[in-house]
Amino acid sequence: MEELFNFFITNKEFIYVIILSIFLGVEVISNVPAILHTPLMSGANAIHGVVIIGAIIVMGHASPDNILAIGLGFVAVVLGTLNVVGGFVVTNRMLEMFKKKKK
Repeated sequence: MEELFNFFITNKEFIYVIILSIFLGVEVISNVPAILHTPLMSGANAIHGVVIIGAIIVMGHASPDNILAIGLGFVAVVLGTLNVVGGFVVTNRMLEMFKKKKK
């Protein structure tokens, strides 16, 4: 318990930034009109490519006997890939709605 308390004391500025960013994110997202929500979310999902790169780097630097790091990295790569592909699928379907239909 002492270590946890010391961690919060030494990193209180970072914790403040995280808490403020959570409140700011909730406020920004709650004020987005419904018509813009889908394109913003599909773009945000595509940004998760950074998660894939980070997971690959973690897996590359992990020692071969560290099963936890390799397993978590693999799960992060799979979930990040699903999120990126899902973002592009949603964007593609959304763009198909705005194309003119052939007669």
